[in-house]
Amino acid sequence: MTLPTRPDGERAAVADGERSAVAGDTVRRLMHIARAMRHHQDVEFGELGLTPAAARALHELDPDRPLPARDLAEQLRCDRSNVTALVDKLEQAGLVERRADPADRRQRVLVVTDAGRRMRQRVHGVLSDSRLLAGLTAEELAALRELVWKVSDGGCPESCATD
Repeated sequence: MTLPTRPDGERAAVADGERSAVAGDTVRRLMHIARAMRHHQDVEFGELGLTPAAARALHELDPDRPLPARDLAEQLRCDRSNVTALVDKLEQAGLVERRADPADRRQRVLVVTDAGRRMRQRVHGVLSDSRLLAGLTAEELAALRELVWKVSDGGCPESCATD
C-alpha cells in the first residue's frame, strides 16, 4: 500500500504508537467534511424552497411505493409528530399527497406526486454533489472510495449501501 501524500508533499507514515492520534485526527477531519457537505446541501435545499428536513423526508419516500407516515418516521428516526409537520409542508408544496391505503382503507399513505418526483430528483442531485472532492485525482478518488467503503462496512446502516 502506498502511503498518502500530505499537502506539504511528505509521505504520511503512521507508527504504531501514533495510530490513535492519527485515527482521532482523521475522525475530526471527517466530521469537518460532513459539516461542510451538510452546509452546502442545506443552502441548496433552501434554494429549492425546502427545509433540510423536508428535503430528506422527500428523499426517503419511494415514488413507486406509497408509505404510511409512521414508516417514514422510522426511516428518518424521528417522532411521528415531527413527520406530520414535514408531510404537511410537502403536501402544501404539492410534492406528496395523503391517500387511503388500497390494502386498508382505514389507513393513509404518502404518495409522491409528479412534481414531487421531479423535486426528488433535484434533491438527489444535491445529496450527490461532489464539489468537495473536485481537487482529487481519479486515483485519489478511487482510493478514498475504497477506504470509505471499508470503514462504512463496519457499522453503516443498510440504507448507506443504496444511497
